[in-house]
Amino acid sequence: MASQNLDPALAAAAARRKDKSCDSPNKKDGHSVSTRLQKELMSLMMKCSGKGISAFPEDDNIFKWIGTIEGPAESVYESLKYKLSLEFPSRYPHVAPTVKFVTPIFHPNVDNDGNICLDILKEKWSALYDVGSLLMSLQILLGEPNNDSPLNVQAAELWTNQAAYKKTVLEKYHKATSK
Repeated sequence: MASQNLDPALAAAAARRKDKSCDSPNKKDGHSVSTRLQKELMSLMMKCSGKGISAFPEDDNIFKWIGTIEGPAESVYESLKYKLSLEFPSRYPHVAPTVKFVTPIFHPNVDNDGNICLDILKEKWSALYDVGSLLMSLQILLGEPNNDSPLNVQAAELWTNQAAYKKTVLEKYHKATSK
């Protein structure tokens, strides 16, 4: 029998997922999504404090958050703080949130409108990701861009000249934050 080879732990996990999937995307009030986001907010505050990332709901709307990431140490973004917008769809976490840089940034994987080219925001998204892991991935992306798929070709080309790249990063950052 095929059922004899079934791992009981996997079967239990699948049953829990099935039970949860019955009430999450179909509830009109988004209760299960808001519950998940509230848990992620608490986790982010408890576990990620001091790691250079943060996020909070905007105007008490649990589906729209403002996040911040600090540039990673020993990168051209070190000591710079960037604001992001995060919008969670009604099918979150099964569908990735929409994330954009609010603070203008010069980066190979971010266009002038703040749109981000990162696989985990698109085809590599998994319901296992949470806001904390997403913000940490973006923080890492700052120091380790993917120049093979740039949204900003000028930034990708300039990346090899770190002195000129840093100058451009700082000019854009200070122009945006001094307003």
